[in-house]
This record gives sequence, structure tokens and C-alpha cells, in this order.
Amino acid sequence: MTPAVRALEKAGVDFTLAEYAHDSRSPAYGEEAASALGLSPDEVFKTLIARLDDGRLAVAIVPVSGQLDLKALARAAGARKARMAKAEEAERATGYVVGGISPLGQKRRLPAFLDASAEALSAIHVSGGRRGLEIRLAPGDLLHLTGARLAPIARA
Repeated sequence: MTPAVRALEKAGVDFTLAEYAHDSRSPAYGEEAASALGLSPDEVFKTLIARLDDGRLAVAIVPVSGQLDLKALARAAGARKARMAKAEEAERATGYVVGGISPLGQKRRLPAFLDASAEALSAIHVSGGRRGLEIRLAPGDLLHLTGARLAPIARA
């Protein structure tokens, strides 16, 4: 059981888990999850960690079908610029390995932003805290549990 699953169980929210056999040669973890589980890339969200120009780290949760707009993330976070965090920074801050970073149950709570496209969906899938494990939950529950804010941070 991962910290993400424990956090959901403790909160008592509805969620389901989906597992698949992760292929270590796969370069795109989110796309792999969507394909392996037969899901639309619009409903599978990847968790990315960015470094803001003021030194803070921020969590960006965007659909696999899109890309993180770093300028939009910086605006949403009240910063001027953002860049992708190094893998080691992301792993150290979250307690998860790249490809398995969940927005839930992280080592420390970072400012989090969920792409506004999630608002139109009844459920989304996010990493369960390890490669090959996805969590299906309502976007509102994710917002509540992570303290994330909705913002248009993805582009096609």
C-alpha cells in the first residue's frame, strides 16, 4: 500500500485502483497508463513537479493528452517563471519515484494546481504512488485532499 492509497483510505473518499504491468522501456508513463488501462488520455492526469523562480516547488496535475504550460503555472502560483524540477528534486520532495509520483500522500505538502479541464469530468485517474498503479477519483476529492487550485495550466 502506498502513502497515496493510505491518504485516501484515511479520508474516507470513494476511489478505485487499477493496476497494469509497467514496461520499464516506456518513456512516457502517463501515456503508458492510459493505453494499458484502455482509458482516454484526457482522463488520465500526470503529476509534474516544477521549480518556481522564487525557489518554491509546485505540483502540476495535467492531462496526459496535453502538456504543462510553465508560464500558466507560474502565473497561477504567483511567480514570474517556472521550470521543470530535476528528477532528484521531485523524488526528494514527494517521496515517490518519477513515473510514480502521486499528487496524494507526498512527503510534504507543496502548492498544487489541477488543470481546469478536470472540472468537466466526473472522475480522473492519477498515479497511485508507484509505476503501474492508478487511482480513479472525483476531481473535487483530489482538490480537497491536496489543497490544489483549478487553473488552466495545460496546452494541447
